[in-house]
Amino acid sequence: MICNKSFSRKNKSVKNTREFVWFKLWVVEGYSVRQLSQISKHSKAKLYNIINYWLSSPPKINNNLLNCKHAIFDGTYLHRPNSIVVLMNARTNTLVSGKFGIRENSALQLRSFFQPIKNIGFSPKSFTLDGNPQVIKVVRIMWPEIVIQRCLVHIQRQGLMWCRRFPKRIDAKHLRKLFRRVTYIKTVKGRDRFIFDVEFWEQRYGCHLNSKPERGKVFSDVKRARSMLLKAMPDMFHYLNDSGIPKTTNGLEGYFSRLKSNYRNHRGLKFRKRANYFKWFFVLKSK
Repeated sequence: MICNKSFSRKNKSVKNTREFVWFKLWVVEGYSVRQLSQISKHSKAKLYNIINYWLSSPPKINNNLLNCKHAIFDGTYLHRPNSIVVLMNARTNTLVSGKFGIRENSALQLRSFFQPIKNIGFSPKSFTLDGNPQVIKVVRIMWPEIVIQRCLVHIQRQGLMWCRRFPKRIDAKHLRKLFRRVTYIKTVKGRDRFIFDVEFWEQRYGCHLNSKPERGKVFSDVKRARSMLLKAMPDMFHYLNDSGIPKTTNGLEGYFSRLKSNYRNHRGLKFRKRANYFKWFFVLKSK
């Protein structure tokens, strides 16, 4: 008997996978819903449904952590106090892990970020860091044998800022010249010469800074620059002994720049959806 009716079978998983391309463009390229509507010919309501569906299903990062021997770690603020921390493989410049809502000054939150990836086998030889004391402390506790490489660009940038662009103090003028050399040290001979010059400056100017009764913003900043340089010295030149260790966190600076640019197009995103948005961004834009 013929019923003269036809039936079709809907496979939602295939449909969702096919529509994923629009969600990917929304995340990776930063397209607005209006732009996607013009490209896809879908209504805005349908595109919002697609976006909300994938935002409610966060991905898992499946990187091979065992291959990451030299890591770069840094954080950035989108708008205070909301921050993002990211861990990158220095050899491949690919993302190992990232998370929204982690504060670099919170040891507890940093441990909550590092512990899961340590549990599944993440054990690098070195970390290149910006010098945040809480990060250094937590990393040393979790990986006691780790080599900490201080980012030379952060040291130089902060030191030049504290010494001022056109310093009037003699000690600040000479200290500024030392900071300008930091990123140009490429050999052991250059390192030794730099250390000698720092020690000479310390004997001539640095030892007297603490004993002087002077106060004021300029004097305090010169003391900060001196203190930072002396504390950073033991961890500034590990890259000369191992070419795999990056001397800066510049790889992540570029990544943060692209992330912020894309996020600005979606800054109206509800707070409860932001964490999953960044999870997808870390997976889809891993370089």
